[in-house]
Amino acid sequence: MTKLVIDRRAAAAGVAAAIAAPFVARAQARKAVKISIGRQPWAAGNSPLTQYMINEKLFEKVAAGVGYDLTADWRDYPSAIPMVEAFVSGNLDFGMWGNTPIVRLIAQNQPIQLLSVGEGHLRFVISVRKDSPIRNLADLKGKTVGALLGGDPYNAFSQMLQFELGNGDPRAHNITMINTPTQAQAATIPSGMDAAVVIYPAYLQANAAIGATAIVNSFGYTEEHYDGPAGKGAGKLLESVKKAPFYPDGYYLHRSFWITHQRVVRDARDLVVAFLIAQQQALAALAGMEKGAVSALVKKYWELPPELGAKVVDDEVLFKRGWIWPTEGDAAAILEISKYMVAGKIIEKPLEWSKVKAAYGATAPLLKEAYEKSGATPSAAAFTAKDAADLRGLPAWQSDKWTERS
Repeated sequence: MTKLVIDRRAAAAGVAAAIAAPFVARAQARKAVKISIGRQPWAAGNSPLTQYMINEKLFEKVAAGVGYDLTADWRDYPSAIPMVEAFVSGNLDFGMWGNTPIVRLIAQNQPIQLLSVGEGHLRFVISVRKDSPIRNLADLKGKTVGALLGGDPYNAFSQMLQFELGNGDPRAHNITMINTPTQAQAATIPSGMDAAVVIYPAYLQANAAIGATAIVNSFGYTEEHYDGPAGKGAGKLLESVKKAPFYPDGYYLHRSFWITHQRVVRDARDLVVAFLIAQQQALAALAGMEKGAVSALVKKYWELPPELGAKVVDDEVLFKRGWIWPTEGDAAAILEISKYMVAGKIIEKPLEWSKVKAAYGATAPLLKEAYEKSGATPSAAAFTAKDAADLRGLPAWQSDKWTERS
């Protein structure tokens, strides 16, 4: 069996043979190949989508149609950091993570290629103990807050501070930050912390198990423990979120993307297309299921009953859209986050828009091919719909028309 990360010449030969035949009739002389795929099942929308792909062997089935006897080597990672390490060292073919490590890799001129949206619109909440006197963001001044430093939770928190309190640097508010490497740890609000930045699945679990509560979320709305200028209780819009460049998504434009190597795009083009088609097939299937049933697919990871897991599914941009294709608005998340990473001294200078577009350069034709073979869903008009509840724009295969940004 060919393992793609080791032997790429054989895979390239298989692709050349497959391209010569119709898409639906390439079963003869299938080439055995093994593809490694990293995922974060404790996160949000990527979890049930990939679980469905695994359960139904969708990637394998689509790959069989283009001449491959595929073994999909799915690997679970607790966070982006170990997955990025495996990817950069050449031991992972596909990976999925958020804006922050993507910005770092592009800034380092790593040969990565962006694929589809892996998940998005993940809710980050500021969680506190059930009896906490902290009721709004201003109450965090002088306190200690836990977050995954250098990652999406910290960046989301920084932008909440920026637009609600006027400065995104926690030090400007005498806030002490403590690194919390895992969401399970952050959700418990360990001794020595007054609050923590927690992703929604982990928060819901802690809320049910230990009574942890929350004051605000990254969408720009209050949570149940809030008491402040916007009123009292959950569901009230904080006016400051309207100043954020990501509104209506919120203070923070969370997007995670599937990533691959330039060598995979070069040597196994049809397998990349097959991977994309399988994702879209999985999303279409899940969209027809009740949300609690979708969450039940990953109860092992989320540890949530269906009624709570449904809340995570309900937030997910993939399920709101019904498609995986990246747009100009999604790509803008990478550019804009790079600016905040400069302020946080994570990188030296923001990314150039041309570099962000270049990360889609080689995959744009593959995305278009997968889109067309998946039934051209959605219609062209949906990409630029003015009444959408999330930031969109022209798809990646029309990136030559993306507006210049700086």
